[in-house]
Amino acid sequence: MGKGRNFQGRHWECNSDCMDTFKHFNCCNSIRVSGGHWVAYEKPNFTGYQYILNQGEYPDYHGWMGYNNCVRSCQMYPPYRGSYRMRVYNRPEMMGQMMEFMEDCPNVNDRFHHRDVFSCNIMEGYWIFYEHPNYRGRQYFMRPGEYRACGDWGCNNPTIGSFRRMRSGV
Repeated sequence: MGKGRNFQGRHWECNSDCMDTFKHFNCCNSIRVSGGHWVAYEKPNFTGYQYILNQGEYPDYHGWMGYNNCVRSCQMYPPYRGSYRMRVYNRPEMMGQMMEFMEDCPNVNDRFHHRDVFSCNIMEGYWIFYEHPNYRGRQYFMRPGEYRACGDWGCNNPTIGSFRRMRSGV
C-alpha cells in the first residue's frame, strides 16, 4: 500500500490481516496486490466501506471503487474452489419471499423482483454484494453464514443492485 498515487512516496507491505493501518500511514492512494485476495476497509477493525481487491495494481482509490483514500484495515480471504450457493430474502430474519442463487446476478430486481435484500443465508462460497446493478457502488464481502438483517453485513440500506461470486480474476 502506498501513500502516494501511482505507487509514489512512502509504502507499507502487508502479508496478513491488519486491524489498524494508522501506525503505518494515515491515507492510502495506491495499492498493489501481488498475491492473494483482500478486503480493504475504510475504518479500523474491519468496518466502514469495503473494497474487494484481487491480484493487480490500483494506482489510485478510484481503481478499487473507493470513495476516498482512507484504508484503515485489511484482511486476506482464503482461496475457495468449491461450489457457490446462497438464499436471499425480502424480509429480515430470513422471512418473506426467498430465491436461491448459485451464479452471479448483474441485476437483482430483474431476477428477484425486489430491490431490497433484508436477509440472506450464504451456504457455500464467498460473495460480493453491490449497492447498484452491474457490480457498481458500495461493496459488501459476504462469508458463509446467516445474515438476519442487512446491518449484519455492514449495510444501513437493504438495497442490493447486484452480486457475484468472489473468485480469482473478478
